[in-house]
Amino acid sequence: MMLDTFTFQYPFVLLLIPLFLLLNHFKSSKQDAYYFPHLLLFSQTQKATSRLERILKHLMILFAILALADPLVYAPQKSMKKNSVDIMLALDSSGSMSMYGFDAKEYNKTRLEVVKEVVGSFIAKRSDDRIGLVAFGTHSSIISPLSFDKAPQIQLVKGLKIGVLGKSTALVDAIVSCTKALKESKSKSKIIILLSDGEESSSKAPLTIALKLAKKYQIKIYSIIIDKSSSNMMKIIAKANHTKAYNPKDKEALLEVYNDINTLEKSTVEYTSISLPQHRFAYVLFLVLLSATLLLFISKRREVM
Repeated sequence: MMLDTFTFQYPFVLLLIPLFLLLNHFKSSKQDAYYFPHLLLFSQTQKATSRLERILKHLMILFAILALADPLVYAPQKSMKKNSVDIMLALDSSGSMSMYGFDAKEYNKTRLEVVKEVVGSFIAKRSDDRIGLVAFGTHSSIISPLSFDKAPQIQLVKGLKIGVLGKSTALVDAIVSCTKALKESKSKSKIIILLSDGEESSSKAPLTIALKLAKKYQIKIYSIIIDKSSSNMMKIIAKANHTKAYNPKDKEALLEVYNDINTLEKSTVEYTSISLPQHRFAYVLFLVLLSATLLLFISKRREVM
């Protein structure tokens, strides 16, 4: 258990205390002493009053010196540090995503409509992480950089249209786009969740280069193929990243996939103890004012008497 530590910001100012006591001693020794036997009773009262005044004057000076030295208390504080995960979501918007039947309960929904619902839910759950979005068809494009602001990203996902980037499938180019967004990240955990329903058909970048770039920047790639047949390229991507190639057959299975990834890629919170200085000179200044007030009160009272 950490205890509060007391110290002074300017300890050298405390040297004024022995200097003050020394000067006060020499001043007192030089005072002349007078004796009036017939004023004994009055002198006793005066003596008590002046002693109290002298004590208060000394306390005022001592407290003022302590205030100038700026007393500090270092109190232990808990600091919380979040280690977030940086996630790029790559979503297929090619022509084949217009097919129906992926949601057994709502058969007339397209594959993309179902995906948008599931991905929107996933984004909302990752409140402590930065998320970015890439959409791809014939071409690939970053539609949202890494950000903690989830509300506009959910709206972007909802607004994604089939064929907006062409009707073909540029899987590899999508990985390259995600890598560009993640390469400057300082996060300990960087991942790409690549979702598609087709095989590679239009990328300009070769897969080997894309995988080398991902490895260079320590990026993990999760691959999800939403089709009845499993993609060979997705299997290669998963094998290169030592991850599972997911192949959900319907909406419920896709929800389980994102829940699984959500469990695997947890954000962490670290707590550290630090000591922060807290200034206490205001309390000492209050004692100076209190001593001055008492001294003024005694002086006024003596004048009245």
